[in-house]
Amino acid sequence: MAGARAAAAASAGSSTSSGNPPPQEPGLGELLEEFSRTQYRAKDCSGTGGSKVERIEKRCLELFGRDYCYSVIQNVNGDICGHYPQHIVFLEYESSEKEKDTFQSTVQVSKLQDLVNRSKTARCRGRFVCPVILYKGKHICRSATLAGWGELYGRTGYNYIFSGGADDAWADAEDITEEDCALRSSDTHLFDKVRGSDIKLLRYLSVKYICDLMVENKKVKFGMNVTSSEKVDKAQRYADFTLLSIPYPGCEFFKEYKDRDYMAEGLIFNWKQDYVDAPLSIPEFLTCSLNIDWSQYQSWDLVQQTQNYLKLLLSIINSDDDSGLLVHCISGWDRTPLFISLLRLSLWADGLIHTSLKPAEILYLTVAYDWFLFGHMLVDRLSKGEEIFFFCFNFLKHIISEEFSSLKTQRRKSLPARDAGFTLEDICMLRRKDRGSTTSLGSDFSLVMESSPGAAGSFTYEAIELVPAGAQTQAAWRKSHSSSPQSVLWNRPQPSEDRLLSHQGLVEAKSSSSSSSNHSDNFFRIGSSPLEVPKARLAALSERETRLQEVRSAFLAAYSSTVGLRAVAPSPSGAIGGLLEQFVRGVGLRGTSSSTL
Repeated sequence: MAGARAAAAASAGSSTSSGNPPPQEPGLGELLEEFSRTQYRAKDCSGTGGSKVERIEKRCLELFGRDYCYSVIQNVNGDICGHYPQHIVFLEYESSEKEKDTFQSTVQVSKLQDLVNRSKTARCRGRFVCPVILYKGKHICRSATLAGWGELYGRTGYNYIFSGGADDAWADAEDITEEDCALRSSDTHLFDKVRGSDIKLLRYLSVKYICDLMVENKKVKFGMNVTSSEKVDKAQRYADFTLLSIPYPGCEFFKEYKDRDYMAEGLIFNWKQDYVDAPLSIPEFLTCSLNIDWSQYQSWDLVQQTQNYLKLLLSIINSDDDSGLLVHCISGWDRTPLFISLLRLSLWADGLIHTSLKPAEILYLTVAYDWFLFGHMLVDRLSKGEEIFFFCFNFLKHIISEEFSSLKTQRRKSLPARDAGFTLEDICMLRRKDRGSTTSLGSDFSLVMESSPGAAGSFTYEAIELVPAGAQTQAAWRKSHSSSPQSVLWNRPQPSEDRLLSHQGLVEAKSSSSSSSNHSDNFFRIGSSPLEVPKARLAALSERETRLQEVRSAFLAAYSSTVGLRAVAPSPSGAIGGLLEQFVRGVGLRGTSSSTL
């Protein structure tokens, strides 16, 4: 660790422009220290650690308030969700300083709070649909996937038995009300009620598009279904929404990213694994303007896959309709914050959201709010070498070009249509060589079971009065929208094994030094360290590139001086011991390791 910190001091000494260290947001170091020390839990916000968290939350509210008028959904002590902020921000509209003095809320906070309370049991770990970004009046939301039968019925029992009262893997006993208990005699009725409340919340937020990042249709652990998802809801309750299945590797895949000295180029997920059963499925009308060959998605490396998915999400929120977007994975605290954070930073870099925030300030906001306060388990991920958090901010170097700019999308809409053909963009997107992965064990999970939610056609729910959420938010949900258009379904056969193994050149290009911080100082020489702060280039940079490079530089400087590079703790007794260790951690019988080198 000493080597990493020494290298951090050396790398931080270079600036993107003047030779001075990139400016760091006051408290960013404290934030990363707290983040790498423990997982955030709303109910633990007391004592010394609690005062730090209170400062972090207060700073987030102040940064949101620079550009927006907002209301707050109260989650004190984690009463709604144990791993959501204590003060959940509901952005209403952009505002100037003068408007803030005359702010009048356009939402019924009590009604919104009631919707949240009723809908929280519908989703895994009680992580309900939560709006986190406001763009062009549209809410960009995050959540976990749908909860299965076992979690609905067994949340309190399993939590008590397997966690010994210490693990908040499931919601508290209050999550299932007496009214819900009375309905347990009818599985279908319970699913209708709970998922009906989830749909009411989605409609209140004018969400139409639901992007599911799971590589499974249902998450299965040790032979049991532990979650469900909208795309396999047997009663087709979510048929009125536009569902996108865009499978993306879970956090465990990012151990390979770390093991390859943080080189994502050429790193390809192994789509042949037995548990991977969710093909990529996107409505055709969303794919025609992107010039992406989606049938090749299984041959994309991690860089190209992340780029193309981000382009898809940006194209959805820049479409002409009035609807919002929901992004979720399984638990909603690894892959989900990755794409939420990239969306926030990309839109900010274009000057379209958080317009008054400086690079260091938007960095603090997205680390604190999108990752820490929404429960990303950095301690656990670092102990296993699953560095998806580091990947997110290091990845900013791959989205600096104008092809990711929402300003470019808006300009293109005003231009006449041109003949189809190869463009410079097409040539640049030629796929790289493949590289297969051999290990992927799935994300952190809840041990639950699931049964059929009931026959189709049995779903009913109350009508809800939809109230516009703000002066710039869009009109309420239109029931006439058809949300089950013909979809393009891709499930490309896996390339042959000889192609998966033909990457010796990429492997030979790796640094001979280990990615652990206790190895040779040569690992931190210029050009070899993933934590090296980028230096200035002679060529003039675009405003977007400049802003994203400043954010990345500030992150690398702060991360290397606080968290640094960590080695993965070895399994207790080989492969079998490692599997047993994963099992006991998954069911809460043992806490996660956080040892560092």
